[in-house]
Amino acid sequence: MPTPHIEAKEEDIAKVVLMPGDPLRAKLIAEKYLKNYKVVNKVRNILAYTGDYKGKKITVFASGMGNPSMGIYSYELFKFYDVDKIIRIGSCGAYSENIDLYSLIVVDKSYSNSAYDDILNGENVPFAEGSYSLNQKILDTAKKLDFDVLYGNIYCTDVFYNEIDNPTMLYNEYQCLGTEMESFALFLNAKKLGKEASCILTVSDNLITHEETTSEERQNSFTKMMELALNTALDVE
Repeated sequence: MPTPHIEAKEEDIAKVVLMPGDPLRAKLIAEKYLKNYKVVNKVRNILAYTGDYKGKKITVFASGMGNPSMGIYSYELFKFYDVDKIIRIGSCGAYSENIDLYSLIVVDKSYSNSAYDDILNGENVPFAEGSYSLNQKILDTAKKLDFDVLYGNIYCTDVFYNEIDNPTMLYNEYQCLGTEMESFALFLNAKKLGKEASCILTVSDNLITHEETTSEERQNSFTKMMELALNTALDVE
């Protein structure tokens, strides 16, 4: 059933969805990894593809940037397309000089001062949690693939050009390994709707050392994260 933001038929969307922020990253994943894929959404150029990965039906659906955009698409996928699990695959900025570019982070808790939960639930929680069971499958898959991953907390901000939040304080006080902009809404939607969500991040820049990747590298070079998510999807119902 189409929604105001998604034109796909219900049968076009798999039960497990991978969600990069960038529509062009969704396109890259489909072209590089999926067989017999088709475009299932082009509304507002938020691209989505469904195809086969090693015999399993997988959908790769862009979320756009920020909690509001992730909130719309993940809610509609969970609620109206009966998606069971969403794995966000995105980029983040690191909060420690000891975290290298291209490091992989699996998110335990997403801390935020966003108003998303106030509006969704009338609450004011300091963090939202990813699915423990899905996270364990991701960590198990990483071990099988011999991928090094960090498992910890992230800070989810609504403001990219943020001059108030202190990375050192967030790292020391809340053990936040870095910052991104979508996991808080994703985790809250999953909890509200009785679904599962996880988040895998690749470090694209370091806010302490000021090292950074280019926009082209962020679009095209995060292949370990993609492979980790795809191979995890093979092992979940």
